[in-house]
Amino acid sequence: MTATPAAVPFLDRTGPLSAADIRTDYEMRASGSRKRSLSDPAALIIAPATFNTLNKLATGIADNYAMTSAAELIGRGVPTVVVPFVNAALAARAPFRRSVDALRDEGVYVMLGAPYAWEPHEPGTGHTRQAVFPWFAALEAATRLAR
Repeated sequence: MTATPAAVPFLDRTGPLSAADIRTDYEMRASGSRKRSLSDPAALIIAPATFNTLNKLATGIADNYAMTSAAELIGRGVPTVVVPFVNAALAARAPFRRSVDALRDEGVYVMLGAPYAWEPHEPGTGHTRQAVFPWFAALEAATRLAR
């Protein structure tokens, strides 16, 4: 699992993943240089994708390990599923709508809207949506795309 630095506090590290299982930065070589090594995954799931993450991904901003890795894997043609977690006010913004369209045009499977049964939530209600986040649907989509 790879996480942005901002996502780390939200991760449940008491579950099956330990802190050692979560990559947030480049590996440091003995020489002091940084190294990024990517596996060859069958598919990629980016979730929950915030307003910021989705816009950065669509515009090619790779300012941390997770974003650089995701950008490269999409460029390699790895089937990718993105599940946005945004409020309705942010989702109504033109930059967000353009980013969703740009990612879809690039072949990224963005699970957002009625066909996916996943809509933006009202501002201030995100905490009520966390328990019903479509993790399983994202995994099913990634599995289907990887075939």
